Amino acid sequence: MDSPTAIKILSTLGHEGRLSIFRLLARRAPDALRPSEMALACRLKHSTLSAHLATLSQAGLIQSRREGTAMYYSLATGQTRDFTSYLLEECCRNRPDLCLPTAPTAPAPREAKPGPATILFICTGNSARSILAEVLMRDIGKGRFKTYSAGSYATGKVNPNTLDLLDRSDHDIDGLHSKSLEEMQGPDAPVFDFVFTVCDHAANEECPAWPGQPVSAHWGMPDPAAVTGTDAEVALAFAEAYRTLHTRIEAFAALPLATLDRMSLQAEADRIGALPPTS
Repeated sequence: MDSPTAIKILSTLGHEGRLSIFRLLARRAPDALRPSEMALACRLKHSTLSAHLATLSQAGLIQSRREGTAMYYSLATGQTRDFTSYLLEECCRNRPDLCLPTAPTAPAPREAKPGPATILFICTGNSARSILAEVLMRDIGKGRFKTYSAGSYATGKVNPNTLDLLDRSDHDIDGLHSKSLEEMQGPDAPVFDFVFTVCDHAANEECPAWPGQPVSAHWGMPDPAAVTGTDAEVALAFAEAYRTLHTRIEAFAALPLATLDRMSLQAEADRIGALPPTS
């Protein structure tokens, strides 16, 4: 990358609105987001967002694609990587004793860490999707995983439909409760191997700096707790969420975690997050 290009990027990111959009797309990479979701997450008017997206596109920092009448935007990872490399080129005169590496090294294979893998599922309220995921991973894993769930704005109460569905599906629901994300942080909190968000709102928020650099991915799906209508319609929404998570968690549990390196684990986690429910 040359200096004029880097200066243009710095100028583009020197605006709070454009920087917030860029950081949102960086958090959600490789996912592509619709403008309506970005406007809500960044608290921007649609007209303002449109102008910022055009400027970010001109700087090569984001890319777009059209699906029917809908537009989707995502991080241009190549340009972003070139930009950060340019900024840190010859940092500390390339002395490894002074300068930390710019990217985390791959973790040791899974067999180097004894015990079950620790997995955290995050959604906003920790009343439905993340609770379902916690229980499904626990039971499908059959002792291979230690599972947790939490909410960025925990409701403090598990949705009754969640408990009813799990109970009818022969899962142990004793002790399930809604937990705040703060309970999963601090010196006494578990060190997670994997962190999965299961709702778009939680994925769009700034992430805590998790110790141990866990593999993270977004396994988003509609919120069954937000569905209104007849009892049958609500039950159907919860059943669909259960089926989607069951499909993804079965695929994850089948992975040979002990033999996959970090990049392979990340690719598999991203792939699984897009799986639809099996019929």
